[in-house]
Amino acid sequence: MKHITFASKSLFVDDEAADTLLEYAALLAQSGDADTVELNAINADGNQVVATLLLDSGSPLMAETTTSSLEPPENDEAVAYMRTEIGRAFSALLPDERHGSRD
Repeated sequence: MKHITFASKSLFVDDEAADTLLEYAALLAQSGDADTVELNAINADGNQVVATLLLDSGSPLMAETTTSSLEPPENDEAVAYMRTEIGRAFSALLPDERHGSRD
């Protein structure tokens, strides 16, 4: 589990969700784009919450490891969404191999 800090809020999420969130946030910042992502998390009070994060170039976001023994909530759907969006962005940058280059 990782502890993410977003603006002034602290949330605990599973490692995969935290790592993918940072990767997606960096991609959005580099491209000057924005998106919202909903994550199941545990807040600083220990309550399970659904957090909606606005990711853009001005989003202060940090993830760090934790020794907490809490079981993190599942975020499979959010991780799949972010990975799909990351894949789309990278595939848009790659040349189309189906068409030969025309010089």
